[in-house]
Amino acid sequence: MSEIYISWSEYHHLIERLAINIYDSGWEFNQVVCLARGGLRVGDVLSRIYNLPLAILATSSYADGSKNDRNSLIISPQLTMTTEKLGDRILLVDDLVDSGITLQKTIPWLEQYSQCAITEIKTAVIWYKSCSVIIPDYYTTYLPENPWIHQPFEFYEHITPQELKSKIGNW
Repeated sequence: MSEIYISWSEYHHLIERLAINIYDSGWEFNQVVCLARGGLRVGDVLSRIYNLPLAILATSSYADGSKNDRNSLIISPQLTMTTEKLGDRILLVDDLVDSGITLQKTIPWLEQYSQCAITEIKTAVIWYKSCSVIIPDYYTTYLPENPWIHQPFEFYEHITPQELKSKIGNW
């Protein structure tokens, strides 16, 4: 499997491009729902740019932390939000669509969870891999060869507080 490495500046630029793609489509939404963990940063930036409420749904499709466990999915029993109820026009955000299972299973979960009728859900990701069973409505980069993406925050998955202190030292 091929691999690509993304810097922080490239990562932020891709989120900004995603925001512009959504804007250029003319579609209007009233709620951003991001899938944690990968979609947290993307959802946060989009909710700030669009000045819309952010809701967070925790999911995990890499339960064992490896590249090999893509088809199992854990969805949190609750949605975290600061509004009384979920909006009816939802932008569902993640960092990437790999197998597509997360987006595929999250959409009906949101429809069942919501206390009011959802009129539309559209999906937005930075990276769309060709191996996905779902095509996102908005994306910035199509990856036909399905590489493993090393995102800039991945560094924190491989360091302990003790190692970080040794590296950075005391303030």
